[in-house]
Amino acid sequence: MKTSELERDALDWVVAKCEDELQYWPEIEYSTDWRHGGPIIEREGIGVYQYRGAWSAHCPLPNGGLHACMENQPTPLIAAMRCYVASKLGEEVDIPKELQA
Repeated sequence: MKTSELERDALDWVVAKCEDELQYWPEIEYSTDWRHGGPIIEREGIGVYQYRGAWSAHCPLPNGGLHACMENQPTPLIAAMRCYVASKLGEEVDIPKELQA
């Protein structure tokens, strides 16, 4: 699935995978709860900004390369979490069948 299209449980599951916290999913809602997504944004140095009513995020790649970026996203947390996943796993990710829309 495209990282830019992940939402709800699928997005939270992939973030939990990146955080090595799948045992806590679905209790942790990274894409809707600032208590969970906020610390990732701060730790990873993810920049979140609004432009013309949509949210975008960018973060440095682990290898020091170009930034991963998500543009025109519905909320700041969704933008940041999609960006985080893209920086760790790339533009396409595998998710369990039960989480595919």
